[in-house]
Amino acid sequence: MKIKIATLGLCLPMAFLLLAQTKEDERLANSASVMNELLQGDEGLPKSVLNQSMCLLIFPSVKKVAVGIGGSYGRGVLVCRKGEKMNGDWGAPAMYKLDQGSLGVQLGSTATDFVLAVIDSKGVDAILNGKMKLGADAAAAAGPTGAQATSYNAEADVLTYSRSKGLFAGVSLEGASIEPDNDANKKLYGKELGAREILTGSQQVVPAAEPLVSLLNTTSPNRR
Repeated sequence: MKIKIATLGLCLPMAFLLLAQTKEDERLANSASVMNELLQGDEGLPKSVLNQSMCLLIFPSVKKVAVGIGGSYGRGVLVCRKGEKMNGDWGAPAMYKLDQGSLGVQLGSTATDFVLAVIDSKGVDAILNGKMKLGADAAAAAGPTGAQATSYNAEADVLTYSRSKGLFAGVSLEGASIEPDNDANKKLYGKELGAREILTGSQQVVPAAEPLVSLLNTTSPNRR
C-alpha cells in the first residue's frame, strides 16, 4: 500500500506538469491560427505593417468578464525579431497577459482576437520592462487596414487590431494593461526566464511555437 501511495505521489506532479504544458501548447497553436487567418487576403493584417513591426502581441479569444460592467482578460504570446536592432528573423515567443477594466462595445461578442503590432523601440522597451499600460507607457492607435496601411499614424508605438465574428479591423485598446505571464513562461521553457531573456537571448524555439514562428518568417523574414 505504501508503495502504491508513493507511486501515486510521483505521478500526480507529472500529470499536472503535462496538463500545464498542453495549455501552453494550445495557446501557441491558437496564436498561430489567428495570425494565419489575419495574413490572408487584402483585408487582413497589412504586409506593410508586418514588415515594419519589431514585435507582435497575439491574444486569441479575449474574453469579456461581464457585459456592461467591464473587465476582460486575454492570454497570448509576444514574438519579436532577432538582432540588436530587432530587424532580423522572428525568434522564440514569450507568454503574456492582457487585462483591461472595460473594452465596452469594442468587443461586441464573448470572444475577440487581438493583434498588437509594435513598430518602434519605445514600444518594445515599454512591453519588456514589465507591466505596462497602452496610452500611458506607449502610444497606441487603431491600426490601418487595406489602402490606409500606406499612411498609418507614425507617432504610434503600437498599432492595435481586433477580429470578431470573422471581421478584422483596427481598434483602440488605450488603457489596456499588458505584462509577462511568468508562470506560463516557466511551464513552457521548464525554468524561470524573464520575457527579455527569452526574446533577446539565444532561447531556442520550442516545438509548439514552430508553426507560429515559421509562418512569420515565411511571410516577413526581416524588417525592411
